[in-house]
Amino acid sequence: MPITNQQTGTRIDEIAPKIYRISTPVPMEAIPGGFTFNQFLLVDDDPLLFHTGPRKMFPLTREAVASVIDPARLRWISFSHFEADECGALNEWLAAAPNAAPLCSTVAAMVSVDDFADRPAKPLADGESLSLGTLNVMWIDTPHLPHGMEAGYLFETTTRTLLCGDLFAQPGAETPVITESDTVVWEPSEAMRQGFPYAPIQGAGALVDKLAATEPQVLACMHGASYRGDGAALLHRLGAALGGN
Repeated sequence: MPITNQQTGTRIDEIAPKIYRISTPVPMEAIPGGFTFNQFLLVDDDPLLFHTGPRKMFPLTREAVASVIDPARLRWISFSHFEADECGALNEWLAAAPNAAPLCSTVAAMVSVDDFADRPAKPLADGESLSLGTLNVMWIDTPHLPHGMEAGYLFETTTRTLLCGDLFAQPGAETPVITESDTVVWEPSEAMRQGFPYAPIQGAGALVDKLAATEPQVLACMHGASYRGDGAALLHRLGAALGGN
């Protein structure tokens, strides 16, 4: 079992070629029902970390990254939107990786990141791609889905992996690393969304359809299990639940 910290249960698993899921469980006594915080490491010529994790979890995430590559090699630190579990440890990572820079939406760089971060961000426009070597990521703007006008996601085109952040967030401290059962992802994530509904946004269905158009084969979820299968079908189902276009 790829446990990198016995005390906390933090682990790292390869969920697609060169893409690793780092997961730290949070027990029920800390968060009712338990929870997981997941980061994703893309290992290539220019390695990328998607989500930094909360600042206080930085030592755990760094330990997990170090089990695969030297953390100093990281070139890009990316995230969906400006929030503690997305980028709370951004400056810690910039200190650990001297050649790294934040990678985010144009809006995020303008309104938050270039002030908060110790080094300037590289902003990506909607639909803009960036080569990491053999892997290639494309930024997709999704303002306010599910949080913040700066929100967006990265899609890795060779493995067809959508780094989908808080979408399909599932409760529980003990979830599969990755599942091919849409029920395992859909039912708990939809129950959680009903308890913590996304703010109603005009055009939510169109934004989800925009993500579905990438036809992802892997959904890399920030909380809970990742999913391997027809990602577009799950995304269309979410769009319908959010009220269509």
